[in-house]
Amino acid sequence: MPAFTADDGTELAYHLMGEGEPLLCLPGGPMRASAYLGDLGGLSKHRQLILLDLRGTGDSAIPADPATYRCDRQVPDVEALRRHLDLAHIDVLAHSAAGDLALLYAADHPERVRTLTLITARARALGIDFTEEHRREAAALRSAEPWYAASRNSFEAALAGTATDADWDTIAPYFYGRWDATAQAHAALDAAQSNEKAAEIYPSPGAFTPATTRAAIAALRAPVLLLAGELDSGPRPHVATTIAKLFPHAELAVQPDAGHFPWLDDPNHFTETVSTFLARNRG
Repeated sequence: MPAFTADDGTELAYHLMGEGEPLLCLPGGPMRASAYLGDLGGLSKHRQLILLDLRGTGDSAIPADPATYRCDRQVPDVEALRRHLDLAHIDVLAHSAAGDLALLYAADHPERVRTLTLITARARALGIDFTEEHRREAAALRSAEPWYAASRNSFEAALAGTATDADWDTIAPYFYGRWDATAQAHAALDAAQSNEKAAEIYPSPGAFTPATTRAAIAALRAPVLLLAGELDSGPRPHVATTIAKLFPHAELAVQPDAGHFPWLDDPNHFTETVSTFLARNRG
């Protein structure tokens, strides 16, 4: 297992899959080990995936200072990995909550980012997030699903902030385009792969300064792909459209019938979309 030392001395691990040009992959959660990304639906057939275990997750060490779990304080970890890999420029892919980390990295190191791929990604760093209304919009799309009726009380509990572990298990189907055996196995690993204490610190006060980050992103020269799931609530496709407009060179792809993990819902569609974007922007 390859590893490197962060600027504060924390040993961080990463995992390699596939061959070809490197693609640095940042996992969401927040603060979930990179194992849940798998090989991103076969994307490793097109690029070498460099899957970073964020500090305190997976095979990476727990930092001496828990305050370094805050999103903005992990930006130096991404830069340290780039230096470790001896890459002048990197293609960055971020999923879910890691969208914030990728945005902050691109804002701080725009000259190092060749492309930025944001997969069903948050954008709190830009002052945009999903809301209860967005959650309800997405939920309404699932009303014909066989699990929908039994999930409603748990869904309302989650919105009210009173959800139990059992409630979260019940609403897991909302995050997947198809609630099949693959999705169920994937969802079962969530808690085991996540650092809940770190997740609470990740978006804590001071992590984001949206006006500053928006100004930096407005000057980003790197091409950006935003991939949203048609059935996903975070972000809804119309919210992803708003995010895309903040970049000078961005394109939006909405994957049909996909939830928050589009590489599981339709691996071929996902890998074709992402690999085509990356191939077109090799520089």
